[in-house]
Amino acid sequence: EEEEEEEEEGGGDDEEEFPGLLGHGEGVKQLKTPTRLPTLLGDERAIGVAASGLFSLALSADGAVWSWGCGGPGELGHGDKEDQWQPKKIEALAASASDQRVIAVSVGNLHSLAITADGAVWSWGYGDSGRLGHGDYQSQLLPKKIEAFAGQRVVAVSAAASHSLAVTADGAVW
Repeated sequence: EEEEEEEEEGGGDDEEEFPGLLGHGEGVKQLKTPTRLPTLLGDERAIGVAASGLFSLALSADGAVWSWGCGGPGELGHGDKEDQWQPKKIEALAASASDQRVIAVSVGNLHSLAITADGAVWSWGYGDSGRLGHGDYQSQLLPKKIEAFAGQRVVAVSAAASHSLAVTADGAVW
């Protein structure tokens, strides 16, 4: 009977299986009401968010991207596969797109996308099925610019379970 109650309340091994999903620190695996993140995004306000079943991204007003949750195949963009219990700035994206701030983010099951102000798209995470758009199936631990969009201005992206979509300024869907 106790076991049934624990399952109904969301108990079990979710914390070990999916650490850091909520971004509230180690050991916080369930919140029953909206709860503000305890960590500020570098003293910047958030202007966008994206969440999958395993990790989340936040976009701050200064164009920085923050990630937390399961590190899996690199979808957090920190150059490793480490889980993050609280939001951590993706330094590699800030360095790679140094003169261009990020204006939008999207997440799939195991990969992430970001658009910079110049209309470029960056992807990272699990590369299976070609979902990252780099012409191969390689996973990327760090954000990498999608060269296939050279000469195009991307205005929207959407990452799904095994593929990604983009809309360019001329209204074409890719």
